[in-house]
Amino acid sequence: MTEPTHYIHHTVACAPRTFAAVADRLSDAAWSDAGGQLYGAWRAQIGRPRDELNVMTVWSDDMDVSSAAQSAEAIIAACPDTGSVASESMRPTLRPTGAAPPRRQGNYAFRWFELPTPHWDEFESLCGAAWPGFESAYDSQVIGLWRLLQADVGRARALLLTRRPDLAMWERSKIPANEQEREVRRKLSRRYDLCDATWVYTTTLLNADDQQDNVRWA
Repeated sequence: MTEPTHYIHHTVACAPRTFAAVADRLSDAAWSDAGGQLYGAWRAQIGRPRDELNVMTVWSDDMDVSSAAQSAEAIIAACPDTGSVASESMRPTLRPTGAAPPRRQGNYAFRWFELPTPHWDEFESLCGAAWPGFESAYDSQVIGLWRLLQADVGRARALLLTRRPDLAMWERSKIPANEQEREVRRKLSRRYDLCDATWVYTTTLLNADDQQDNVRWA
């Protein structure tokens, strides 16, 4: 596919105890035939139902946003044991810069933001300024920051996806141990203060290359 221009986040409800099988079917689906690519499928860890998947797909400029969403939802709906699908189209900002999907297992946090549009530039700048220190201090990676395409006038909505090695590092990253980490926390705290709402839940990657997560989290 050509260089990606937009992504879609899908919240997929699955029949009881079928989330892993659904994720396997989605990994095998003919996404390229529809002009897209599966970016990842994540299972609930903390904060979401056990039988819910977070699925992300990526699409090139060959398809408009509405056509991409319709194609993605048709592929998902064709998989046995899937129920409702809620989709959010979005464009990458500072990251990701390409369509290569995350492949390492870990603790993946989906954090959502809502803020006034005039705050967006500072919000984005604080993210970029905080990421290097965050990643080096906590063996963590920022996968991407996407701005959602649908928002009320004067409002901005965004999704931040980060990977930590495990839940222990999630807790560790909230408690700064030195001045460098305190500076990272100051930037992130200012970022939160720019928002009217933010919420987070954690997941693990079902199509990881290195290891599978079989813990009964939810």
